[in-house]
Amino acid sequence: MRVDVVTKEYPPEIYGGAGVHVTELVRALRTAIDVHVRAFGAERDEDGTTSYGVPAELRSANAAIQTLGTDLEIVGDVAGADVVHSHTWYANFAGHLASLLHGIPHVVTAHSLEPLRPWKAEQLGGGYAVSSYIEKTAYEGAAAIVAVSEGMRQDILRSYPSLDPDRVKVIYNGIDVEAWHPREDAALLERLGIDPARPSVVFVGRITRQKGLPYFLRAAERLPRDVQLVLCAGAPDTPEIMAEVQGLVRDLQAQRDGVVWIEEFLPREQLCAILSSATTFVCPSVYEPLGIVNLEAMACGAAVVGTATGGIPEVVVDGVTGRLVPIEQVQDGTGTPTDPERFVSDLAAVLTEVVSDPAKARAYGEAGRRRAAEDFSWSAIADATAALYREVVASGRAGAPGR
Repeated sequence: MRVDVVTKEYPPEIYGGAGVHVTELVRALRTAIDVHVRAFGAERDEDGTTSYGVPAELRSANAAIQTLGTDLEIVGDVAGADVVHSHTWYANFAGHLASLLHGIPHVVTAHSLEPLRPWKAEQLGGGYAVSSYIEKTAYEGAAAIVAVSEGMRQDILRSYPSLDPDRVKVIYNGIDVEAWHPREDAALLERLGIDPARPSVVFVGRITRQKGLPYFLRAAERLPRDVQLVLCAGAPDTPEIMAEVQGLVRDLQAQRDGVVWIEEFLPREQLCAILSSATTFVCPSVYEPLGIVNLEAMACGAAVVGTATGGIPEVVVDGVTGRLVPIEQVQDGTGTPTDPERFVSDLAAVLTEVVSDPAKARAYGEAGRRRAAEDFSWSAIADATAALYREVVASGRAGAPGR
């Protein structure tokens, strides 16, 4: 069996959880089946991987149209594959057309959903309407859709009610606990301005509405004065959210010391050291299909405080591997808390509880690493994915309608 995986993100061009997922899944799948990666971006020196750039004629076009141009470059090369598997809307158009053109099943993995990210209109303008159309079309024509959590599966079925529920399968994201592991590096922490002797709360993520960073920054004002705040945060979606975060960080730095903001992308080993030094890791997301970053923190032995939304409660076991913060959300797709002040207050209270009890936080972290190793291995995820490929090939579902 040959499977062509289509993705915008692939090493060395990774900026989010979808890229991590594709990288690890492909590595695990290649131990058993023939996988060819078709990735956006610069040329890559890897067997079985082909890169595709934006056609010259489209380099001044809207970003969404550039994406579709890259997809069209990919479609013809999928000839000969038994299955095409696309990740995110950026790649969905290529997968959908390849399925129709070559008569092969199209499998989609849902890492996020355009209807639940309306703030993307700030970034893409009219391109958001294009991305939404592409995603809907691809999902309704897919032979199977992989949801990375049960919460994500329910979101998919609510967003696209014409889908046959039997075609939406849950296969979790995973973590390599050999690559992500507890690590001490006192010299690195000192260079970054982190004091390992002080309690700390660490955030790692892109600066985007869904990650909820502004809520955390407001909650941080209420944390005990000795608590450090370590923000590994960059790649803002828009200048507006970057300006908002910059203002909130300046306010915090004026009120307290120990506010460390690292904007540059850090290699994995350095992130391991930062996560390992944390008293607790925080995931204040208002939209999170699963959250690979929570698994990374757990694998490094950090307690996790996360919002009780999306797939986070399927990863973080409240009172065992960390704590969950309750949230009631506006049902308009934005994930906005119905009572933002209450969410900020609850987040501050739970963080204070965990960071003030280092012994309990360590116990959470130890349980979290065990859970990451036992329940989220990439080998098990690859086995489930390969079984899905065999199922859709056997069923002959190529270019299938939603029902």
